[in-house]
Amino acid sequence: MKNKFLAELAFSFETLNQRLKIIVAILLVIFAVSSLSTLEHLNQKLMVNRPVAGGQLTEGVLGSPRFINPLLAASDADRDLVSLTYSGLLRLRADGSFEPDLAKSYEISPDGLIYTFKLKPTLRWSDGEAITADDVVFTINRAQDPAIKSSKRAGWNGVLVKKIDDQTIQFILKRPFFSFLDNATLGLLPEHLWRKVKTEQFALSSLNVNPVGSGPYVVKNISKDSSGIPISYQLAPFRKFALGEPKISNLTIRFYGDGKSLITAYDQGEIESASAISPASAKKLEAEGQRILESSLPRTFAVFLNQNRNPVLVNKEVREALDEAVDRQTIVNQILNGYGQTLNGVLPENLNSGAKLSYDLEIARETLRRAGWSTTTSGVLERRPAVKTIKNGVKTITAANRGPVQTLSFSLATANIPELKAVATIVASNWTKLGARVNLEFFEPSDLNQDLIRPRKYEALLFGEVTGRDSDLYPFWHSSQRLDPGLNIAMYTNAKVDKLLEEIRATADGSNINSPSLAEKYRSIAKEINNDHPAIFLYSPYFLYVVPSDLKGVKIPAITSSADRFARIHEWYFKTDQVWKIFTYL
Repeated sequence: MKNKFLAELAFSFETLNQRLKIIVAILLVIFAVSSLSTLEHLNQKLMVNRPVAGGQLTEGVLGSPRFINPLLAASDADRDLVSLTYSGLLRLRADGSFEPDLAKSYEISPDGLIYTFKLKPTLRWSDGEAITADDVVFTINRAQDPAIKSSKRAGWNGVLVKKIDDQTIQFILKRPFFSFLDNATLGLLPEHLWRKVKTEQFALSSLNVNPVGSGPYVVKNISKDSSGIPISYQLAPFRKFALGEPKISNLTIRFYGDGKSLITAYDQGEIESASAISPASAKKLEAEGQRILESSLPRTFAVFLNQNRNPVLVNKEVREALDEAVDRQTIVNQILNGYGQTLNGVLPENLNSGAKLSYDLEIARETLRRAGWSTTTSGVLERRPAVKTIKNGVKTITAANRGPVQTLSFSLATANIPELKAVATIVASNWTKLGARVNLEFFEPSDLNQDLIRPRKYEALLFGEVTGRDSDLYPFWHSSQRLDPGLNIAMYTNAKVDKLLEEIRATADGSNINSPSLAEKYRSIAKEINNDHPAIFLYSPYFLYVVPSDLKGVKIPAITSSADRFARIHEWYFKTDQVWKIFTYL
């Protein structure tokens, strides 16, 4: 039948004259081209690029790992590998919120005291063993054990962990704590391996360098130098990762002793990505066309004033003038090469009530002049005791008030780190122009902490504080934290601020600094602190990360440590394949 139809069609075409044959042929060509174009257009609309497995990434990291253990990690190299090889109940999203990782779901009691987590079914460790509630209980108990000396212990103090069944765990708090969900990102340890390790041997276990976890990657190979120190870790995707197998097929982490070696390795093509690069290196690489990713850091650099060590700093007008006389924008432009933001108060600009907004040396001078400060022949400001006028009947007697002459002079201490030394030099120069005598003191970081910060033996201290993604100001500004090991290094006391900080900590949604119910409290705290001038807030640096131009899916959240950049590494990819849209849902 088909052959007969084609024969008749051919016969009909042959009966046409030459002109009609040409017209029919042209119409057939137009029809064919139009059909193909329509099909191609339809195909493009119905097809999408889907990430597929493949590609490799070699990243450079400063330092060398010793404790690839969520409870013991002490260095950036440790924390980077923990982030890659371990999972917690929750995982950080790109927007700073949390999503279930090993957890299937969680509930918070109305009073904010009980957190109930349910695990996903069929979870596995990288050695194939099942993950259960016992692993959660074991990990938290180890975190709370003072003999382990875990840096995570403070976050779990007073928390009762309770196994409901193999898939359900409860955490019972003594009082509401708004940042508790951040605790739930802690990587879990496999009980079946670690329970064999005695407490006194915990830091010596080989599991600290050969981790068995449930994170997005597993250790494939470790390269070491002749001294046995790791040179690199080769990682492979963990197929049973709770959020789906990562797409980058080969991930290598290489270790370097300093920033110069790291950048040299990048320039020579030894590595393709690197974090913790200096602003100067980032500027150079960006000028060369390299891809630099930026993320805000919850890190506040300020000069903290210790009024107990130098009487001149007790004068509010002095603290206010010092605040007005600092050129913050020059610091960000020259020292950070623009990779940072100025700070004019304890909180981000949108919540900083009562903060000074700009550098004005003349206003600073006027602030001191009104308070009786005058310039000496040496150019340093001083204030003599006030003169009293006493009326005694018809006589008027003038007598000088007793007391020492105050000179605007103090020391400024900071760490012997190039960036901080350069910042301190600019700040000291600003204050010298104001009329202050500033003695710069530089200390090795360990000495600064041990000899000055812990015993509070400084007059003015240039230092950086990590406030965390939850903006918890309690450790830094509550009066109970004035002495070591507290972090209130301005030795600040304000009853109103104490009360507000306590109220925020006891609020279930306190981690949301922009929450309507809490924003006013944060503004009130900022107003009090900014008006008192216990510290001169300077800047917050950006986290800088150089990555390959063809690496896709990279979203860096607002991070508290550089390891947080790997929170979404399972979404990174190099390769794609075109598939019909319908298949993306399968």
